[in-house]
Amino acid sequence: MTTSPLAPPTDSPADTAPHGWRRRWNAAAGQLARLVPHDALALAARLSVAGIFFQSGRTKVEGLLQVTPGAIELFRTEYKLPVLSPELAAHLAAYAEHLLPLLLVLGLGTRLAALGLLGMTLVIQVFVYPDAWATHLSWAALLAYLASRGAGRLSLDRALRIA
Repeated sequence: MTTSPLAPPTDSPADTAPHGWRRRWNAAAGQLARLVPHDALALAARLSVAGIFFQSGRTKVEGLLQVTPGAIELFRTEYKLPVLSPELAAHLAAYAEHLLPLLLVLGLGTRLAALGLLGMTLVIQVFVYPDAWATHLSWAALLAYLASRGAGRLSLDRALRIA
C-alpha cells in the first residue's frame, strides 16, 4: 500500500479491481486539478472579489473619492458601527473599498489586501447584515483562499517575488 499527503491510500479492492472506481475517480480529479490550476483560480478570485468591493465603494463617493453625505448618513442610521463615528467609518470604508480591490486586481500585496477585505467582511457580517451570512461566507472563502495561497503567477506579487 502506498500513501502520500495528497492522495488516498492505494491497493484497496476498489483500486485493484479491473475497473476500480476509485482509481478512475482519482485520475479524473488529478486531470481536473491540472486543467484548473491555482493561477487561474487565484486570478478569478482576485477579480471577482475586487469587483464586489469596488462597486460598493463607488456607491459611497462622488467623483474620484469624495465621500457623499448619503454614505455618512447610511453609516449613521443603518450600519451603526460601534466605536467609530459615522464620518470616520464612511471614509475608511470608501477608501478601503477602492484601494484594496485595486491591489487585488494588480496582484500586489494580495495577502494583505485579502486580509483587509476579510476583516471588512467580518465587520459587515457581525455588525451590519448578520442575516446575509451565505453571501459573506462566499466572500470570506475567496479571500481566505487568496490570503493563504497568494495571487498566483499572473500578479505583480510574483513579478516582484513577494510571497
